Amino acid sequence: MAAPFADQLLNWYRANGADLPWRRCPTPYRVWLSEVMLQQTQVRTVVPYFKRFVCAFPTIEALAAAPLDDVLKLWEGLGYYSRARNLQRAARILVNERAGLLPSDVDELLKLPGIGRYTAGAIASIAFARAAPVLDGNIIRLFARILDLDDDISQAATRGKLWRIAADWLPAQDAGDYNQALMELGQRVCRPKNPLCGKCPIQAHCGAHAAGTQDQRPRRAKRPPTPHYDVTAGLIRDDQERLLIAQRPLNGLLGGLWEFPGGKVEAGEPLAACLKRELREELAIDVEVGALLVVVNHAFTHFKITLHAFDCRFLGALHPHCEPQALGVRDWAWMNEAQLDDYSFGKADRMVIAELARRRTILL
Repeated sequence: MAAPFADQLLNWYRANGADLPWRRCPTPYRVWLSEVMLQQTQVRTVVPYFKRFVCAFPTIEALAAAPLDDVLKLWEGLGYYSRARNLQRAARILVNERAGLLPSDVDELLKLPGIGRYTAGAIASIAFARAAPVLDGNIIRLFARILDLDDDISQAATRGKLWRIAADWLPAQDAGDYNQALMELGQRVCRPKNPLCGKCPIQAHCGAHAAGTQDQRPRRAKRPPTPHYDVTAGLIRDDQERLLIAQRPLNGLLGGLWEFPGGKVEAGEPLAACLKRELREELAIDVEVGALLVVVNHAFTHFKITLHAFDCRFLGALHPHCEPQALGVRDWAWMNEAQLDDYSFGKADRMVIAELARRRTILL
């Protein structure tokens, strides 16, 4: 049975839905790309990234054929880089096995890398008009308030209950508009803090508003403290004043991105000793650690780091090849500072690069 508020919600959406680039031309590829970009990222942040990405890679075939470095460079700053890698992996599967076409069936979509239950439902309903439910953070919050649900939403049993409700409330027609309306209402009106209940088109159906508990919904267990790590990085120059950068392994955090090489400090280890050890382990090189250039604080999803970046002088390789070795990295390269913008770096390393640019400006 469709949600009792479906008609009011759809009417609100058709009158108030945001004009977004992926909605103007909702091809399966554009819907897929937008949904991947929007995961844990605000709409206003995604719009320019989406435009640049579809300009560079307008089709699934173009994405599949692109060098990974080009894909990651266009993704730079969005975070969650495994999404970009999985997008390209899936695009190559689609080109090789499905003539470059996304399937319309949820079960078939779920077989592709990086497509989970939510993304599959969004693609199927929005791009193919299939009656497929979706459940993201905005909709969880919205449903928890409508139901005045006191269950802990971090629990699998609660998520399962909400998925069943999402399926039960899905209208037989206009599932794509209905799903987008739920997402947009959660994002714009039923906000995490200070929800705009007076502007809600389905306020009459909200149990939390009636009970005055909207600020207590949804309920989730208190999260444990976020771990923190100290990390070192070396801005390593050779006798030609070139900088050494390294590419991270594809599998793992920031996979495929470039960085100033270094690593995590072990308990009780001095920063300079950590950097020298990491460079031996990852690149088989020895350096002279110089002055501390900059300290950068950065938060990832599940932990935080303090990055200590040092000026370093390349002393030589530990092996007779006289060059670094890709032991704990995917690749490495020497380059001039002006070339750094051609490579994709994570946010912390970009802050280090910004400090390099600031120093150049001062010297000029």
